[in-house]
Amino acid sequence: MQRHYVQILDGRIHASSQEVPLMHPGPSQLLVQVRAAGLNRGEVLALRHSGSEALTSLGIEAAGEVVETGPECQGLHVGDRVMGRCKGAFADHVLIDARDAMPIPDDLSWVQAAAAPIATMVVYDMLVMQGHLTTGEWLLITGVSSGVGVAALQMAKSLGARVIGTSGSQGKLTDLAGHGLDCGIPTRQPDFREAVMAATEGHGADLVVNIIGGSVLAECVGSMALQGRLATVGYVDGVTSAPLDLAALHSRRLHLFGVSSKQLKPEQRHAVVSGVIRDVLPLFAHERMRPVIARVFPFAHLADAITYMESNAQTGKIVLSKPI
Repeated sequence: MQRHYVQILDGRIHASSQEVPLMHPGPSQLLVQVRAAGLNRGEVLALRHSGSEALTSLGIEAAGEVVETGPECQGLHVGDRVMGRCKGAFADHVLIDARDAMPIPDDLSWVQAAAAPIATMVVYDMLVMQGHLTTGEWLLITGVSSGVGVAALQMAKSLGARVIGTSGSQGKLTDLAGHGLDCGIPTRQPDFREAVMAATEGHGADLVVNIIGGSVLAECVGSMALQGRLATVGYVDGVTSAPLDLAALHSRRLHLFGVSSKQLKPEQRHAVVSGVIRDVLPLFAHERMRPVIARVFPFAHLADAITYMESNAQTGKIVLSKPI
C-alpha cells in the first residue's frame, strides 16, 4: 500500500510517498480503506517544534470502508463506513481501534466524515463532559474560524448557548454569523475583554475555549463570568506559559481545565467516543451540525495542504481525499 510522508528541509515542508506492506488488524482493530483524512494543526506544530528532518507520517483521523476486522470486534463488519482516530491516516489503509470507530451517518460524504472525528471528540469533551455548557450560557471561542472553533460554535448552538468568537478576519466572522455566531470580535490580540463584557451586558463568558494559547490567557480569565470555566485546547501562538490572576481565580470561583486525550486510558477515550456516537451523530443526521470544509486537497498534495493551513486562510477543516 502507499503511505504519504512529510519532512522539513530548510524550513519548508516537502512531501513524498512510499510503498509499505499492507497491515493486518489485531484482535480489536479494523483495517480500513481510507477515502479521506483530516489535517490537524497540532500535528504540524509538533512537527515544526521537533526540528527533525526525518520523514514523518502524519494524519490522526480518517474516514473509510472496513475491509478486515479483528476477531474481537463486535458489531462492526466488512463494508461498514466508519470514521475515527488513527495513526498515519494519509495512506491507502489504516488500522482503527474498534473502540475509536464511529459509524458515518448516511448523509455525510467521505470528506465531511473525515473532518468530524477529532473536532467532535475534542468539542464534546470540552463543552459537555468537562465544560457543562447549558442553554442560555455564553461561550467565548478564541480563534473561532479553526476546525475546532467552528465545531464548537455549531455544538454550542445545538445546546442552546450564545456564542462569541474572535478572529483576525472580519470576513470569516461574517461567514460564521450564518452558522449562528452571535457576536464576532475582529482581533488576534489580547484586547477582547471589554467587547465580551459589552456583548454579555457585564455578565462575562460562562465558558471560554482558548485555542490561541498563552498570549491571550490573561484576557480570557478577565472575560470570564462568576464561576466561569476555561478550556485550554491548544496554543497555536506557541506560548505555553502565562501569568495567572490568582485573585480572580479565587474570588470568582473560576475553573480552568485542559482538553487532551494523549494521557487518557483506552476506556476514558472510549467514553468520549460513546458520547459522540450517542449525542453528536444524531445532530449530523438531522443537519443541526455539519462539518464546515475549508478546502479539499488530493493526498499527493499534502505539502500544499500544510502550506495552506499555515497561511491561516481557512474557515473550518482542511481535508485530503483519495479518488473513489
